Amino acid sequence: MAAQAAVAAQAAAAQAAQAEAAESWYLALLGFAEHFRTSSPPKIRLCVHCLQAVFPFKPPQRIEARTHLQLGSVLYHHTKNSEQARSHLEKANSVDAAKPLLRKAIQISQQTPYWHCRLLFQLAQLHTLEKDLVSACDLLGVGAEYARVVGSEYTRALFLLSKGMLLLMERKLQEVHPLLTLCGQIVENWQGNPIQKESLRVFFLVLQVTHYLDAGQVKSVKPCLKQLQQCIQTISTLHDDEILPSNPADLFHWLPKEHMCVLVYLVTVMHSMQAGYLEKAQKYTDKALMQLEKLKMLDCSPILSSFQVILLEHIIMCRLVTGHKATALQEISQVCQLCQQSPRLFSNHAAQLHTLLGLYCVSVNCMDNAEAQFTTALRLTNHQELWAFIVTNLASVYIREGNRHQEVLYSLLERINPDHSFPVSSHCLRAAAFYVRGLFSFFQGRYNEAKRFLRETLKMSNAEDLNRLTACSLVLLGHIFYVLGNHRESNNMVVPAMQLASKIPDMSVQLWSSALLRDLNKACGNAMDAHEAAQMHQNFSQQLLQDHIEACSLPEHNLITWTDGPPPVQFQAQNGPNTSLASLL
Repeated sequence: MAAQAAVAAQAAAAQAAQAEAAESWYLALLGFAEHFRTSSPPKIRLCVHCLQAVFPFKPPQRIEARTHLQLGSVLYHHTKNSEQARSHLEKANSVDAAKPLLRKAIQISQQTPYWHCRLLFQLAQLHTLEKDLVSACDLLGVGAEYARVVGSEYTRALFLLSKGMLLLMERKLQEVHPLLTLCGQIVENWQGNPIQKESLRVFFLVLQVTHYLDAGQVKSVKPCLKQLQQCIQTISTLHDDEILPSNPADLFHWLPKEHMCVLVYLVTVMHSMQAGYLEKAQKYTDKALMQLEKLKMLDCSPILSSFQVILLEHIIMCRLVTGHKATALQEISQVCQLCQQSPRLFSNHAAQLHTLLGLYCVSVNCMDNAEAQFTTALRLTNHQELWAFIVTNLASVYIREGNRHQEVLYSLLERINPDHSFPVSSHCLRAAAFYVRGLFSFFQGRYNEAKRFLRETLKMSNAEDLNRLTACSLVLLGHIFYVLGNHRESNNMVVPAMQLASKIPDMSVQLWSSALLRDLNKACGNAMDAHEAAQMHQNFSQQLLQDHIEACSLPEHNLITWTDGPPPVQFQAQNGPNTSLASLL
């Protein structure tokens, strides 16, 4: 027995020695890799060589999987070798295998605040990627309480703000309001590193601004947006402080200040587009894209591509309104290219991409393609606000198409009925739904009913400075009064519609308004004013026709037929436009 025990002890000692040796070479290679990765500038090639040197040692499965994960992450973030990065990430542990390891690590790390908080953030992120926002919120709540216990109000605020972001994504607004109130108090009371404090304030204000914009409250958001813009100006004047926080739980940072600057540009663009300040939206988009190009030369962080796609999505909608369809189409193609580089980006933006193509199809009068694009977008989204936006636009397509889709149209209109049980809380979308009902009633010849819906749109759009909806409602009301023979009231609607459309600028409303002004002045015997309005209408028609021909002649125009799978890589040139501008002219 004694001999057996001695042999067992020797074997255990040998295994321990092997494990210690294995751990030492692994830690040495890992240390070298991290040193090269964090060098200034980063030495990514040497970092990758060190990580690849792990595999010849035939390490345990746990270490092998972790190394594949590290290699995939380094290649994805610091190189353009996306295929090799994807290969390593696929060889790494699956999310299901990673979660138990993280839970175990969380259990044994409670005495080390930094690692405990970092692991909680990491596991919450995994749940978020799996769309399990309930579990992610629970973990962030645990993290907030732990941070409070270890005396880190800064990291407590980070956990709570992250939880607030997920609650906004889940539309749990009753939980969001008290949480944001608490976060505001924590942020204001916390005294620490000025950059950390201001970054918390930016995070807090970004959530408030996006909450207002999601609710379509363009006017109400202005004070928060102004605070956010002032806050980012303050951060840009602060110098990075290299002094480490005394509490190890405070060793976190939300975003680099350069990323925060782009994010503030982005929410400003979102506000300008909703409000109908399209030239301002263009100005801030140009600034943001210029900043992004500079950042992407040195930083391959996926969030920068997300920012770029969202910026392009908004400016594309602006271009379609201002009569720059060809440019919009080329930017849609640019979004396709960005999504080709990242499957996750495409998964997150496929519905928006098809929605943009649907809006483009409407602008060039390809209504069958518009219907196909909007239907595809509906199939790909479970986001309530986007769903309501798509349905509203699809209903307008069916209204223009006449009696072809009556049954489907009635079903859609009932699902977005603004008078009762409207599916989302967005003020802007509800106002748009009233407009679509007014448009439908107008085409049906039910003018009194149309006027009621349009006046409701006007009331709502004026309350929140929704300038484009206001212009559309005014010109349609003007058209109704013209049909009814009330020329004076028609003029009272069309003149401010034209003024507002010129300010936006909205080419379609300008075209419509100028045609009405021409006919109104002719009917009233005002020959000179009628001639001036006719000349304006001719100019707008020519601009739109020229842009229409240019857009339809682009090879990217073939995108309107894409309704399935990933975005196509190549396009064949068109012989020329194959659609009619009759409905516009």
